[in-house]
Amino acid sequence: MPRRVLQGVVVSDKMDKTVVVRVDRRVMHPIYKKYLTRSKKYAAHDEQNACKAGDLVSIRECRPISKRKCWEVVAETAE
Repeated sequence: MPRRVLQGVVVSDKMDKTVVVRVDRRVMHPIYKKYLTRSKKYAAHDEQNACKAGDLVSIRECRPISKRKCWEVVAETAE
């Protein structure tokens, strides 16, 4: 089964080898048919501590590394 890949913005890089990535998605309201932005934050593994707050990154699903961390940073995407 292929691993899921998401794209988001780094909102925190204060932990060691971990970044928090905010992933936005757009959903349509079932009654009003207006698009709403929903976001979710994921803890992702960053082995080299290369990502800084504000960077656009791609994260990929991986094996559980800790209690909350089961994503890893694949690449920094150019904005």
